[in-house]
Amino acid sequence: MLLVEQLGDEQLNTVYSPILSPLAWDLGHIASFEELWLVQRAGGRAPLHGELGRLYDAIEQPRAGRNELPILRGAELRSYMREVRERTLDVLDGADLEGDDPLLGDGFVYELLLAHEHQHNETMLQLLQMVPGYEPPLPPPLAPDPAPEGPETIAIDGGRHAIGAPGDRFAYDNERPRHEVEVGPFRIDRLPVSNGDFAAFLAATGAEPPLYWEPDGAGGWIDARFGRSAPLDPDAPVVHVDHRQASAFAAWAGKRLPSELEWEVAAAGSDPALANLDHDVFATRPPAAVSERGVAGMLGDAWEWTSSAFEGYPGFTAFPYREYSEEFFGRAYPVLRGGSWATRRSVIRISFRNWDLPERRQIFSGFRCAEDG
Repeated sequence: MLLVEQLGDEQLNTVYSPILSPLAWDLGHIASFEELWLVQRAGGRAPLHGELGRLYDAIEQPRAGRNELPILRGAELRSYMREVRERTLDVLDGADLEGDDPLLGDGFVYELLLAHEHQHNETMLQLLQMVPGYEPPLPPPLAPDPAPEGPETIAIDGGRHAIGAPGDRFAYDNERPRHEVEVGPFRIDRLPVSNGDFAAFLAATGAEPPLYWEPDGAGGWIDARFGRSAPLDPDAPVVHVDHRQASAFAAWAGKRLPSELEWEVAAAGSDPALANLDHDVFATRPPAAVSERGVAGMLGDAWEWTSSAFEGYPGFTAFPYREYSEEFFGRAYPVLRGGSWATRRSVIRISFRNWDLPERRQIFSGFRCAEDG
């Protein structure tokens, strides 16, 4: 609730974009998902409000109509969220996390609910940038030192590489099974494309600017998020570009977008502790974390578009429900990797696979370029 405690009920229930839910729906959805998977399915208890869960079903209820639903609002919403959390903690007190139930084993459902809530925090931050005058609720920490200087591109040898999440920790079904793939040699940019890089592309081509960029009247650009006008850091990664814009920049630079397999190989060893995550600064900043292969900023700042379409890995098995991943296979959703400044540190890992429609740019999306080796 820290992210929204400064907002009133009117702001919580305002539709700022047809492709984003009102914040009140997101809050209710987080609680409803928790009640469904832990209180009802793991705990065997009846729901608090009968069929209320149907109103918060993300598959059944399209975003554009969610504010027209008879969802909980105001004090009723806050009471529901509080009661669900109390019941959740009560169920967890008596749960056997070492048993044979795959939903409970190793605390899977507990991790699932935390990850789900944290991912919706990021979705809510997409909308919060549209709220005029919104203030970050916590002061930013000191920024780590930027990554050391290095070459423009990093050469990665071809060969066999293990891809996907290992089996000894929480991960989503689409990250498994871990498997080996043959990846040809390639080169990948050491740094993600920056605001300064993208501004040069705009000046040369007249292309469409990223979301929230507005002309400053002197040939440059300003950041207009939160209804304010702020200077853009030319060295920080560009954000809020769609897949078409990213692909166009790569072609203009004589390069291409990396595949998601190339991205994961290049990201190996990246340390999330050094990355710009957890909405620490509510903006991108020059990368600090460096991978084993010397590639900087693979985690945090901005999700990076890849050239790969979202599909299941060989041997994929849906768990705990097919609508999370399998429903989206085969529909040409480009994969994004690496997390953003709005991604929670506890969620991100190099095997994490995000995806979205190629025209979406309200997400915290950026990119880097690659080329054949």
